[in-house]
Amino acid sequence: MTQSPTGSTLHEAEDFLAAHPEIEAFDIVLHDANGIGRGKIIRRHELIGLYKGGRHLPISILGLDIVGEDVHETGLIWDQGDGDLRAWPIPGTLKALHGTNPPRGEVLMSMYHLDGAEMTSDPRHALARQVQAMADEGLHPAGAFELEFFLLDPDTAQGVRPAAAVLDGRRSDWTEVYSVDHLHGMEPLFSDIYRAAEAMGIKAETVISEYAPGQYELTLHYRTDVMQAADDLVRLKRIVRLQARRHGVVACFMAKPIEKYAGSGMHFHVSLCDETGRNIFAEEVEGQWTDTIRHAIGGLRQTMGESMLVFAPHGNSWRRFVGQSYAPVSPSWGVNNRSVALRIPAGDIRARRIEHRPSGVDANPYLVAATILAGIRHGLKHRIDPGPETTGNGYAGDDALQIPRDWREAIEAATASEFLKDALGEDMHRTFTAIKAAEHGRVARWIADVDYALYLHNV
Repeated sequence: MTQSPTGSTLHEAEDFLAAHPEIEAFDIVLHDANGIGRGKIIRRHELIGLYKGGRHLPISILGLDIVGEDVHETGLIWDQGDGDLRAWPIPGTLKALHGTNPPRGEVLMSMYHLDGAEMTSDPRHALARQVQAMADEGLHPAGAFELEFFLLDPDTAQGVRPAAAVLDGRRSDWTEVYSVDHLHGMEPLFSDIYRAAEAMGIKAETVISEYAPGQYELTLHYRTDVMQAADDLVRLKRIVRLQARRHGVVACFMAKPIEKYAGSGMHFHVSLCDETGRNIFAEEVEGQWTDTIRHAIGGLRQTMGESMLVFAPHGNSWRRFVGQSYAPVSPSWGVNNRSVALRIPAGDIRARRIEHRPSGVDANPYLVAATILAGIRHGLKHRIDPGPETTGNGYAGDDALQIPRDWREAIEAATASEFLKDALGEDMHRTFTAIKAAEHGRVARWIADVDYALYLHNV
């Protein structure tokens, strides 16, 4: 048996097979720069071999765009001869999938060179680097993501519209924000989502009807390990998508699927503990903020503009940033204020944290968390003052710091950013920005229906 660089052991696979004689196959899932799960489905008898020696996968799997096409500018395709590297199981991620027929399991993977060195265009390694850098400084981040999404009708003949309730077929085109009765219509689907999450060891918590027709939010239990928090998010997205299909509806994780309604965010709540486990964001007297939380916010504000491509990685992502939409339009900060980018939520001092609000649900949580941790470290190192708190309507303010105006500006800012290169690592930075530039080129060449509507008969 080759030694696994992830720390995975053969005993984990043997114990799992003994405990689950019904499982016939396994999804082995590696996440690329876009956060898309790539990999294979292997048969039961192949699992032992996976844990003994990993699994060869082509290097190009980490150099793909959003639709799975090669991006040669990443340097991961023919520059490398598209050779095989080796993916290894992540310890603790071998789980049963709920509701599959025949029964299947799932295990998350991470990519390494054949000699066991990290393949640093793997997003997990980018986050691991930042977690380790904080640990070297005696700091330990904790956090959780929120998952917002739409449930849509699979029949798009009448356009994109909310799905009918799976319980009784009733359809509502109203916002229904925070309506508990509205949630009842999707009760069978959410019950399956919760069962599937429990089988994965994911503590999915509150569900609400969000601020658009057909939009929902699931919250996740706070984790002392932010890598596990990111794993929870990517796995919960797969769970929601799979269970929605089983109930005849479409789970949509676009940032802005419907023009006139709010988009879907992926807010990240983060706190910071010292070696004793004390939350160093927590103030002694409520409202008298510590230098630690102020400097962390200062770092996040200062680096937000050049980092926005991570938080808003697609063309559609930028449709979400409009005034009074619950999506921030500047790197503002405030207390108990949902119109800002960086929010200190109300609540128990002991749970003091920063809610980072710019990311759309279409972003890669590993890269989002890595960039946020790097921004916090930057603020703490340089003792950056966050400036005055935004009170009231954050959309009406005139922040001295700005974010890019569109996707193209964000790509240019990210590509030139030394901060982001350090935050993600040089290889991940090159891979990610090259993929985004290629995707922008694809979209820019696309002649959309609006072009014909405006210009076909008029110019």
